[in-house]
Amino acid sequence: MFEKLQSVEARYDEIGQKLMNPDIASDQEQYTKLMKEHKQLMPIVEKFQQLCAAKDSVKEAKALLDGGGLDSDFKELVEEEYEGSKVKLETLSDELKFLLLPRDPNDDRNVIIEIRGGAGGDEAALFAASLTRMYNMYAESKRWKFEIINSNETELGGYKEISFMIEGDGAYSRFKYESGVHRVQRIPETDTQGRIHTSTVTVAVFPEADEVELEINPTDLQIDTYRSGGAGGQHVNKTESAIRITHLPSGLVVECQDERSQYKNKDKAMKVLRSRLYDQMMAEQHEIIASDRRSQVGTGDRSERIRTYNFPQGRITDHRIGLTLYKIDQILNGDMDELIDSIITYYRAEMLKSES
Repeated sequence: MFEKLQSVEARYDEIGQKLMNPDIASDQEQYTKLMKEHKQLMPIVEKFQQLCAAKDSVKEAKALLDGGGLDSDFKELVEEEYEGSKVKLETLSDELKFLLLPRDPNDDRNVIIEIRGGAGGDEAALFAASLTRMYNMYAESKRWKFEIINSNETELGGYKEISFMIEGDGAYSRFKYESGVHRVQRIPETDTQGRIHTSTVTVAVFPEADEVELEINPTDLQIDTYRSGGAGGQHVNKTESAIRITHLPSGLVVECQDERSQYKNKDKAMKVLRSRLYDQMMAEQHEIIASDRRSQVGTGDRSERIRTYNFPQGRITDHRIGLTLYKIDQILNGDMDELIDSIITYYRAEMLKSES
């Protein structure tokens, strides 16, 4: 591992030199690419430098202890330094093992999320709205942009289905483990007998795909226009600005009616279609390359029940990692970092097992 870290540090220094070259600085594409790599390597290099300092500290303290001749007070200080540096060395070594794991190439991308009501009718639709609000508030806490692509509202203010994009550095890395079935247990306001109902919604998460990565043949598309409308026939457009795109080879259908402009709706719909096709392609590759790897379990199966939100007990349980947090209100208000960090740590640990 030490040799690998040395090569990472050498590459980091090499990029640093290149970034000071006026010719590279004037080439926006190359400069941006190098800056991105430099930023990715920085936390590894910083930890490696701390590791080297801890190793030196252990070596120096051991030399003093082995040399003897120390008075009792100074010897006690050196022993504390020695033990403390050993613990720090072990901690840094573990952290670097995680940082050296292969990165998901999609982690830095924007993300498209689709939420659909499942079992539970109106209550499922209301919970879909609650999850949408949760993701929106979390995005706001990161200063990321939240933009609705398409929605099908109910009269009670829920969503039968909704899709939206979150734009921000590393957005996909934070949301990618949200795919799956989310279950809610609560007493609906409409239930006069106070019975707990169980409802479900499905969440699908896609990394945004670039046009250059996935070429779509225009002849493979069937594009239809129609008039958009909201819940109960509200907000109906007088012009056919809503767009429905069918990708004939795969049968994928994408709709967008959020914008009043047909052009903007088409642009958004194409982003969703491209991202769905890219996700499909990546899933097929993962199936071929890593079908037996534990690290892939739970990341893409949208039929898997991943989480329960129990309102009477005020808890959220993530079934994949066995984590229960009694802070349902905070999480639904966008305070998701503890939950997301725990899930990421779990899957990194599983990946580390499969790499060893």
